[in-house]
Amino acid sequence: MFFARFSLKNVAAVFVVSFLLILGGLYSFRTLKIDMMPNIEIPQIVVQVVYPGASPGDVDEQIMKKTDKRLMGIEGIKNVNGTAMNNIAVYQLDFEYGTDMEKAISSINTVLSEVEYPDGIQKKVERISMDRIPIYFVSIYGDEETNKMVNDKIIPALEKLDGVGDIMLEGQKDRVVMIEIDQQKALANGLMLQTVKKSIEDSNFAFPAGTITSEDNVIPIQIKKELTTTEALKSIQLQGINGVIPLSDVASITAEEQYNSISRYGDKEAMMITLMKKPGANTVETVKEIQRVIDLFDDDMEYTIGYSQGDEIQKSVDTLVKEGIYGAIFASLSVLLFLRNIRATFIAIISIPLSLLITSIFLKQLDISLNMMSLGGMAVAIGRVVDDSIVVIENIFRRIRKESKHVSDELIISSTGEILKAIVSSTVVTAIVFLPMGFVTGMTGEIFYPFAITVVVALFASLLVSVTLVPILSKFSFKKVKREEKEGKLQTLYEKLLRFSLQKKWIVLVVSFVLLGTSFFFVSRIGFVMMPNEKQKILYIGMELPPSTSLEKANETSQRVEKMILDREYTDGTFSTVGGIDVQTGVAKTNMMTYYINLKTDADIEVETKELKEDIPTLLKDDFSDIKLTAVEMGSGQLASTLVTIDLFDTNLERLQENAAKVEEYMAKQSNVKEVKNNFKQKQAQWSVVIDDKKATSAGITNEMVLGLVAERTTPISVSVPNLDKAERKILLSYAQKATTKQDIEKILLPTKSGVIPLSEVASVKEESVFNSIQKKDGKIFARITADLNSTNIAQDTLTLTDGVKKDVILDSEVDVTFGGSDEETKEAFEQLGVAMVVAIGLVFVVMLLTFKKLRIPFIILTSLLFIPIGSFSALYITKEPLSLSSMIGLLMLIGIVTTNAIVLVDRIGQNRDEKKLSIRAAIIEAGKTRLNPILMTALATIAALLPLALSTSQGTLISKGLAIVVIGGLTTSTLLTLLIVPVMYELFHFRMIKKERAKSEKITPNM
Repeated sequence: MFFARFSLKNVAAVFVVSFLLILGGLYSFRTLKIDMMPNIEIPQIVVQVVYPGASPGDVDEQIMKKTDKRLMGIEGIKNVNGTAMNNIAVYQLDFEYGTDMEKAISSINTVLSEVEYPDGIQKKVERISMDRIPIYFVSIYGDEETNKMVNDKIIPALEKLDGVGDIMLEGQKDRVVMIEIDQQKALANGLMLQTVKKSIEDSNFAFPAGTITSEDNVIPIQIKKELTTTEALKSIQLQGINGVIPLSDVASITAEEQYNSISRYGDKEAMMITLMKKPGANTVETVKEIQRVIDLFDDDMEYTIGYSQGDEIQKSVDTLVKEGIYGAIFASLSVLLFLRNIRATFIAIISIPLSLLITSIFLKQLDISLNMMSLGGMAVAIGRVVDDSIVVIENIFRRIRKESKHVSDELIISSTGEILKAIVSSTVVTAIVFLPMGFVTGMTGEIFYPFAITVVVALFASLLVSVTLVPILSKFSFKKVKREEKEGKLQTLYEKLLRFSLQKKWIVLVVSFVLLGTSFFFVSRIGFVMMPNEKQKILYIGMELPPSTSLEKANETSQRVEKMILDREYTDGTFSTVGGIDVQTGVAKTNMMTYYINLKTDADIEVETKELKEDIPTLLKDDFSDIKLTAVEMGSGQLASTLVTIDLFDTNLERLQENAAKVEEYMAKQSNVKEVKNNFKQKQAQWSVVIDDKKATSAGITNEMVLGLVAERTTPISVSVPNLDKAERKILLSYAQKATTKQDIEKILLPTKSGVIPLSEVASVKEESVFNSIQKKDGKIFARITADLNSTNIAQDTLTLTDGVKKDVILDSEVDVTFGGSDEETKEAFEQLGVAMVVAIGLVFVVMLLTFKKLRIPFIILTSLLFIPIGSFSALYITKEPLSLSSMIGLLMLIGIVTTNAIVLVDRIGQNRDEKKLSIRAAIIEAGKTRLNPILMTALATIAALLPLALSTSQGTLISKGLAIVVIGGLTTSTLLTLLIVPVMYELFHFRMIKKERAKSEKITPNM
């Protein structure tokens, strides 16, 4: 046995290497990035094409119809989802996993550059990342000085931090200079807004005018004209048809402050800074750095931290570490219970910290962060990494107690060699079951990759420890051990039960298969979900009023909502924003409101969510008949999807809206539906100016002239004057007489050769009702109705809901329907994991065949897997846990863990037959008694290590909880049955040999 022999001959070297690994592991663990979830590359890209002043219909006609098919032709693309809104087209492009996203972005930019868009178009291409969610937001209160400090000091300091990505500042007041032109006076002087704008910008310029040489020095010459103060704007000279006049003759100039959005904490106005991290950055360290910057200004401002993901992650990490420590303690106590020797117990559990520290080194090198999955892998591995050491130390300890020999190197090498094949094959089998995870594609494979790597590395590290360090420690620890040859009571009891089972095989088999059949009764009652949702006491509410709602009206409405929320019994604090930028689309919306509500610890978040979704529309029903409202608990986000989507396709928009309303109404009535969204519901008023071509041509008026003059009366023009009043000021130029009614638009004056005429003489203004957005999927207009289910059995409830829509909702024949949602994702993930399990069993079979060189042995060992469902499914049913992806990973792990017990037993049977020449029955009995303790110890250690995770209700353990429950339940029943079923199956697979042995025994007996 090479490793044991080498270690015993080079004790000092092994200790030095172990010490270095401990130091390296500690350093690696301390420097690992810490995050909530693995850094997953989502193959999605958002494309924005801005078309200023365009309606959704114009955006669809001029942008989307020219772009859809071209985007659909990009290599690797899966779905093209587009939305046409006022002024902008937004695409979400879904690609197949494994697509080269840099190449995809390059292809998208090429497509956009080839399309002939109208003038003034702006394009933006951006990748979607799981990192694109806020990690920190803070509300800052104060006056203009505080505003200046935030912009000039705090934001620049935050931008310098390595881990900080996008920063959004909401609720600040912009300094704006308003130049309002009197249209009558301007027209009397032949002035247009664009003329005034050019005159202002020409009053502030700098341009090089060559150089001169003076006394061997080259001196550059620059022509400058500076506009430095707001007061100076008044004296700008304008060239009119009646001569030169100052700007003040035709305009009023005022400086004022305007909100770009409005933020509050409670009822107190504030500026809100929202920060996102860069992809791959250490979230905890980034948040610490952000907090360090904020703390620098402690004495200069008052602020409230609304959310810090770093704190949430740290809590989750601390919880998993705590549960892992408890697991290690419980595993140690279970080993001590069997060995009844503190030194032997210490040697057995030394593999726990050493294996995990070695794993940390690998995680560091592989750039895997310390997240819920890698930490969960460590916590789960604690029970398994001690198994190899238990088997080795138990065999050495048993040999020393039963034999009167002095503790020698040969005894330790021999004892280690006896179980070498068993522990190597067991470790390989437990690790190899994760190999088929490579077949699991999509987000599921990405999420569980760190978990699988962590467990596999920990297992092989534990194997190395068990055959190197454990033999050395055994040599120095067992010099004085009380001899013991007498069998324990447990072995005696087990021998009787085993003999009975071998005599009455049919009873054991019938009982086992009845229990197996009963376990499938629980499957239909435990439910299926993608991931269990880990709820926090933070509620997010997003609300959109009709698109035409002004910021002032939205703010007034929001204040009513905020007061209602603050008056609720379980509200602990509210952060609200009115207007601002939509994080997902990057589009500025004055009609958008967001609320982050901190709830008290004793609040029932589901009740609060339900009541607020009912109370807010009721509060606003007199002012708004139709609002978009989203209310969800902050949780594990995309991992905990419970959505059902129904897509309707039709070219007739009115008919599409009517049919979407039918589906929405039906879904909203279902008791298990928390929320229903309809993306094709809202309409907005629109005034269309229809130009009479004949009249316009006769008057010498062009389409561009009408567009420019109407736009000037409705939308202020931005004027560029840098460093006005030594500050960044926005300058807006507009007419004082703004068009606010249909009649105002009709009265807009147009200059002609014969004088000015009203717009009504060459055009008509029609009032229309249009959709505020047009949704398209792969180039086809569609309506999507989304239901968020309150369910622990997503598959069944989704089927019931979609069947109900098919049966009870009568849709027009022209409408095409497709069904989807998280149920489809769940089914795909479960199917892939099911295939992975089948492949894992096949790989285990191959390993067993290569190890034992006999075809029957792998079949005997694999019969132990049949009874995993008995404990796993019943445990889920008892604890009311759904069957989730984490539970499925638990089942995958059990394939390796349970097989380990059978290997240890069968390996000993083979040794008895090959080396001791025992009969099959005698070999089984001896092997059972000898391997009973290590089998029970390893099973109990694994169960004890997972108990804290299974029983925990703390934040951060939910993903590991289902896995722990499945492993505990499955391992308990399969271990107990393995001790009986495997011996029974061994005899059944060797029934002919047993007959020969009995016949031979009967011949010998009479002669005696």
